[in-house]
Amino acid sequence: MRAKQILNELTAYKPGKPMEEVRKEFGLDRIVKLASNENPYGFSAKVKEALPTFADEQEIYPDGYGTALKEKLAKHFGVGLDQLVLGAGSDEIIMMLCRTFLAPGLNTVMAHPSFSQYPHHALIEGAEVRAIETKNGFHDLPAMLEAIDEKTGIVWLCTPNNPTGNHIAKTDFENFLRQVPKEVLVVADEAYVEFLETDDYFDTLAALGDYPNLMTLRTFSKAYGLAALRVGYGIGHPEVIHKINVVRSPFNNTTIAQKAAIVALDDQEFIKDSIAKNNQVKHNFLAFCDAHQIKYYESHTNFVLIYDLPVSGDAVFQHMLSKGFIIRSGDALGIPNSVRITIGNEKDMTEFTVLLDQFLTSVKES
Repeated sequence: MRAKQILNELTAYKPGKPMEEVRKEFGLDRIVKLASNENPYGFSAKVKEALPTFADEQEIYPDGYGTALKEKLAKHFGVGLDQLVLGAGSDEIIMMLCRTFLAPGLNTVMAHPSFSQYPHHALIEGAEVRAIETKNGFHDLPAMLEAIDEKTGIVWLCTPNNPTGNHIAKTDFENFLRQVPKEVLVVADEAYVEFLETDDYFDTLAALGDYPNLMTLRTFSKAYGLAALRVGYGIGHPEVIHKINVVRSPFNNTTIAQKAAIVALDDQEFIKDSIAKNNQVKHNFLAFCDAHQIKYYESHTNFVLIYDLPVSGDAVFQHMLSKGFIIRSGDALGIPNSVRITIGNEKDMTEFTVLLDQFLTSVKES
């Protein structure tokens, strides 16, 4: 069977271990998942209340255009319907962008470490990946500019960045954008934008009119707590959206997902409450890190990456797993001796910090 040669060099995405599997493996009654940056406060009660009303007509294909959800998003953000594309999570839109704008002989520029699906799908399309190392967790924008040439198809800016958690400042972003050739698509992946705690932020949506080569990606999986339903969206120039729709799979968002996202978008009180709780618990965790001389990157997200640990990320991961906490090893993210921790609720994070402190203390004393 003749598959693409590059597939022999790549591996499938590996999500965190299923909670039930961990429970059985270690004989635990309780598992806390702090690995995938999900919302520990669940999702909107209004969505939960409405879900049973979405059960009818499951034998009918969903609206392939996602019209009602697009209309809701267009009104919410003040953009046109022709500026929107929907995906099964923003992950699918990343795949569609690579399929649309990348091919053998072209290249794509991104930070490293950053979201793994940028290089993954670029390589599948036969493009060259130019990964520029971050500086203290931040995008090295001057070096990224130098990497762009006449064969560059897409530049990826993950802001706030996954897995480091920091964002691109307003002036830095705008200066970068001004220097990128107009034929190069700049994708701002803003999956965690709701968690930003700063005014020093470049409003990508407001800039779309001035930069037709700019596109913004967002999702309902993080702050909105609808990760299981897989709803993401992209906002960009109509010409770009038109091209993406050519490669988009038909009916790629279920009816339930579209309707739930509409209700979720209306419940901004839930978003405000979740973010307020996240930020408070996050600051408590960072205070713990400061008190115990644990290094971390500044985070404007619902996760924190701690690094320069006295043991490998895998060792920390395995120990915490045995205690019922699933986190993400930085070894798998390209950052040795680090782990990425989703900010859970106050009770879970209090227990987690005690266990982490005990483990790191035992390592230092051994």
